[in-house]
Amino acid sequence: MNSTLEQTLLSAIRTIPDYPKPGILFRDITTLLGNARAFRRAVDELVHPYSGTGVSKIAGIEARGFILGGAMAHQLSAGFVPIRKKGKLPHTTVRVAYSLEYGVDEMEMHTDAVQPGEKVILVDDLIATGGTAEGAVKLLRQMGAEIVAACFVIDLPDLGGRKKLEALGVNVRTLIAFEGH
Repeated sequence: MNSTLEQTLLSAIRTIPDYPKPGILFRDITTLLGNARAFRRAVDELVHPYSGTGVSKIAGIEARGFILGGAMAHQLSAGFVPIRKKGKLPHTTVRVAYSLEYGVDEMEMHTDAVQPGEKVILVDDLIATGGTAEGAVKLLRQMGAEIVAACFVIDLPDLGGRKKLEALGVNVRTLIAFEGH
């Protein structure tokens, strides 16, 4: 039997109740990453619509976005750009503040990582409230990137992150959704 993409991904993602705090169902993709078939299918589905579109860079959000983004960059013959928490990159950086559930943090990328007009896909494992992804979009646009899409394995639609990115004019691609938070 050839299982659907949704069945493959859902069966490969571990749910951890009450992490990082009571009432949260944490969607852990490390089990998906460790499952060769599920990992391959997820990456294939994320890159499929963008083959042959001239994407030159994949920008991955620390840390799981690095894993997915590296695989996507390889398949699209594109470069990879790490978007990291403040203070982690060794060269000259550009920085943006972004909203967290309780407060604000900053992320940065190297000033020479993206050239004006380059077609870029943003990637992370999951979109929830969208604060981190929104910050990454602003950072990439500040550097002149053309954001082709923002891609995520998981969407938590009840938290509104997808709508926040779409309101910025970003095409959002997700593979599966989980209700709640």
